[in-house]
Amino acid sequence: MQFIDLKAQYHAYRAEMDAAVQEVMHSAQFINGPQVARLEQALAHFVGVAHAVGFSSGTDALLALLMARNIGPGDEVITTPFTFIATAEVIRLVGAKPVFVDVDPDTLNLDPDGVAEAITPRTRALLPVSLYGQCADFARLHRIAEQHGLWCVEDGCQSFGATYRGRRSCGVSDAAATSFFPAKPLGCCGDGGMAFTQDAAVAERLRVIREHGQVARYQHAVLGINGRLDTLQAAILLAKLPHFEAEITARQRVASYYMQRLEGRVRLPVLLPDTQSVFAQFTIRLANRDAVQKALAAQGIPTAVHYPAPLHQQAVFADLGYASSAFPHATQAAQEVLSLPMHPFLTTEEQDRVIDALLEQLP
Repeated sequence: MQFIDLKAQYHAYRAEMDAAVQEVMHSAQFINGPQVARLEQALAHFVGVAHAVGFSSGTDALLALLMARNIGPGDEVITTPFTFIATAEVIRLVGAKPVFVDVDPDTLNLDPDGVAEAITPRTRALLPVSLYGQCADFARLHRIAEQHGLWCVEDGCQSFGATYRGRRSCGVSDAAATSFFPAKPLGCCGDGGMAFTQDAAVAERLRVIREHGQVARYQHAVLGINGRLDTLQAAILLAKLPHFEAEITARQRVASYYMQRLEGRVRLPVLLPDTQSVFAQFTIRLANRDAVQKALAAQGIPTAVHYPAPLHQQAVFADLGYASSAFPHATQAAQEVLSLPMHPFLTTEEQDRVIDALLEQLP
């Protein structure tokens, strides 16, 4: 059994994906080929924003967004400690200070009440994560941002394809970034990412930043990065995109079956009203997580822990001075979360095998 079955996906779309790769190989336009612009246009339309700018990873897209707004030394950016390190990493890379706020105990997304209390005169932006495929509570976060004149950037690296109050993830905030890492809801065959914005000036600055700050050949106006999205990856994503809506529906079918069979037995994902998760992960919570994970592994059932330690407990952020117990909801979640196999090609029979094995380990 596969935790995420990328081989099944490839075999399902093999003709389209192979043709897309061959088109690029024959053209030899490996950098800035026409597929990149086509993908940007298609995904901007999909999300419902004016501009999408391709990047070499979701991390680089987040980094460039902060660079585009000149966020740097002396600035603070509020974010969650319960996420992949890239979210806070990019804040540090531009020289700003990550300010952590605990998560909501149910959704595990950034708690807006804590955000309001953490704002200081140095706060420049909010960087909420749409964790596990569900958008954060942007209505409340936006109210806070507007009250304090802050920029709100969605880390949508796990939530591309989700909806919040009828709008797509990456189109619900001032700006956003997503990832096309192979295991993501819309994944390529390597690393890739994209930034989204309604602001034409920000979009143009993003395009300059991803090309080493270059405004014309060998003319560099600002510091930038080597952050381009490869043409091959853009072509693969264009081949997968027509199937994406069906995959979202399939993910929700898989999640619904998990919910149905596990209701009342484990702590299940909690969804906000008017949200539609894309279920990048299907993550339950268990008091005896480690023992259950070991037992499932013995039966050949793969699982994962997203994430085993909150960021304020990571050595790289020790100088921020947070006590290990500073964020109790994030800390407790790190001890309990367990992600089950989740992908659009998971069969009911495979799910039954996972669920039956899991239920055997519960009191």
